Amino acid sequence: MPVTTTPRARLAGGLLAGGLGLTALTGCSFGTENVTCTTSSCTVTLQSSDAQVELLGTTLAFTGTEDGRASLRVGSADVSCTQGEQVSAGSLDLECSSVSADGIELTASLG
Repeated sequence: MPVTTTPRARLAGGLLAGGLGLTALTGCSFGTENVTCTTSSCTVTLQSSDAQVELLGTTLAFTGTEDGRASLRVGSADVSCTQGEQVSAGSLDLECSSVSADGIELTASLG
């Protein structure tokens, strides 16, 4: 027996699918920091020692730089990285793209 759908059912299905696609992109909170997300990762620039952002369900905070190493708080874990280094913290894998005296640019993805 063939199944037929009404225009209303097709519209509801399309809205549901669109909503699911947006859910993946809302894994980041967009505050004053520079954040760009795809479905599997977020790139963020944090430019002050009190800057923090919600990425992929985890709070990430930049706590400062010393001797070329940026210090970060990822959830309840403290980690540090230098430019080009990759580190893991909790559920996130971080790639530190750029480290300066007053900021960091990094890419976070689910580990």
